Amino acid sequence: MIDRREFLGLSLGAGATLALTPDLLRALEQSGKLIQRAIPSSGEMLPVIGLGRGSRPADPAALKEVLKTLVDHGGRLLDTVHGGAQAQEATGTAATELGIQSKIFWSTPVSVAGDPAAVKAQIEASFARLKVPKIDLVMVIAISTAEIATNLSVLREMKKEGRIRYIGVTDLLPPPNMKVPVVPNLESLMRNEPLDFVGFDYSAGDRRAEQTLLPLAQERKIGVLAYFSFDRGRIFKRVGTTPLPEWAAEFDAKTWPQFFLKYVISHPAVTVARTGTSNPQHLLENIGGGIGRLPNEATRKRMAAFVDSLT
Repeated sequence: MIDRREFLGLSLGAGATLALTPDLLRALEQSGKLIQRAIPSSGEMLPVIGLGRGSRPADPAALKEVLKTLVDHGGRLLDTVHGGAQAQEATGTAATELGIQSKIFWSTPVSVAGDPAAVKAQIEASFARLKVPKIDLVMVIAISTAEIATNLSVLREMKKEGRIRYIGVTDLLPPPNMKVPVVPNLESLMRNEPLDFVGFDYSAGDRRAEQTLLPLAQERKIGVLAYFSFDRGRIFKRVGTTPLPEWAAEFDAKTWPQFFLKYVISHPAVTVARTGTSNPQHLLENIGGGIGRLPNEATRKRMAAFVDSLT
């Protein structure tokens, strides 16, 4: 698998104009305001580009810089669903030291195979690590149906108490080459549970969510966190040294990451595209993907066909 750092190195070696040059960074900083989209269950507006923190340790100074970049450029959602306790502790400390806790929309996980007391204990631990009196969104990581029901029951109680603002469920799509159904449990939960959010893989390189999950989210008025908008790094490998097509300028995409992000957030069901990076320049580039024009349906089809041609 190739990540963005390796991708940019390959591109530069081939002479492609994809580097984050000072001129490009200035253009990203000056290009406009980050698009916002309404959370369906409440109407509250959220910027369409968010930041995810993984479980890998981050240098405290670098983490503070990337969080400051997020907030200073209009971002809000900070997601630790796939980072666990370590990500919660690190981001909670960094945000406290920066004094920006109240400017962040906190999204965090719960996944306990046990009784309600165990579920509540895990959530209380999240409060302590994040150092906040209220958590905006708690996402149940999909496990067995019975255990999800227990987790959701506790979350609803805490939502009524005003300690949690939104609740949801997240599940990851199986690898594309596996001949198995796409998260059938998640589809059932979306149809039968009152959820504020769901989260799952969605990218220009992996569009399976367009078949059922995204239309169902629209129908049920459920917000969507799009995970792995770069197809877990696979899409950079597919692009390789291919230059960005000139027609990307029609929807204000200046780089490949922006091209891919604009595909994701142009789907009307997507509330926020969660991107993961510890590099503030990459985050600034990602935020640029949520600024300016978005592709229409005809252009989205053209983008999908272009990505498919790179296989």
